Amino acid sequence: MLEASLPNNFSHNTFVLRGFPELQKHRRLLALPFSLSYLSVLLGNSLLIYVIHNMETLHTTMYLLIYMLCVVDIMVVTTIVPNILLGLLFDAYEISLAGCLTQMFFTHFLSSLESTLLLVMALDRYVAICLPLRYSKIINSTMFVKLLLFTAVRSGSVMGTLVGLAGALHFCDSNVIQHCYCDHMALVSLACDSTEKNRVMGLAVILCFVGVDVPLIFLSYMKILRVVLRTAPPGEDRWKAFHTCGTHLIIMMCFYLVGSVTFLSHNLNIPIPTDVNTFLGLMYILFPATVNPIIYGVRTKEIRKGFFRIFKLSSKKTMIVAKVFPVGRKDESDKQQWQP
Repeated sequence: MLEASLPNNFSHNTFVLRGFPELQKHRRLLALPFSLSYLSVLLGNSLLIYVIHNMETLHTTMYLLIYMLCVVDIMVVTTIVPNILLGLLFDAYEISLAGCLTQMFFTHFLSSLESTLLLVMALDRYVAICLPLRYSKIINSTMFVKLLLFTAVRSGSVMGTLVGLAGALHFCDSNVIQHCYCDHMALVSLACDSTEKNRVMGLAVILCFVGVDVPLIFLSYMKILRVVLRTAPPGEDRWKAFHTCGTHLIIMMCFYLVGSVTFLSHNLNIPIPTDVNTFLGLMYILFPATVNPIIYGVRTKEIRKGFFRIFKLSSKKTMIVAKVFPVGRKDESDKQQWQP
């Protein structure tokens, strides 16, 4: 009845994020896994950033890309998880339209940035393994800057357009967003205006990133495997190549598959339960950020060596300090000074 009397140009300025409506009674318990996931993302990615930053031998293109991937993972998770925890622990579910659009932009922008970084990493490995003699000419500082500019411009322009179209809509019906964060189509589905442009733009995002990035990544790894099979002798080297490429592809495919489902569920009217769609949207953000430090850090020999080298140096420094300033020993003058 109230909505019927509202003017045609009315639009909500405040929204309520309502993720996992069936689990609202247990919302404080949900805060525990989110907190643990957030801490693991911060710890794993920060440790990897620290190792790469402090080891000069790791200041090459591949490891700088991993460094940037870790930074992006920390930023994208920080964009949504603290806000989710505030809602679960303190019932702070409200968010302004400006805040929602800002969160939406950075969430999708950083996710698309991650997609482009994964593509650049795959192309970097392709040139290093398949064209080793030309690597220094192709992948140089100029090319690296161009790749960074391409990454920022592509993601910024596409996601800026996506969010701009969403911000131009009127929301005159419900103001309850059925998600834990401001997902694009979760907000757009509340609009009273025609959302045809938004749906088309959502499909364009899938085509721009999944349709372009996935085939190029897959093709790069297939060519890498072909070169390895042709040049490496049968045995452990081949198995390592299969294992590494296979692991990378599986993680990437999970990232792109889950992201595509969350984007297309509203665009194509796929009937997915709200809780399931919310869970997939969260996994699309949390899963890569959690496993990337393991896949690109723990499993990478040079980074592993760098970690142990830094750890050993820190241990040696601690031992030297302990010898110079031994714990439990006091100077005789100090004893005289402090005795009653």
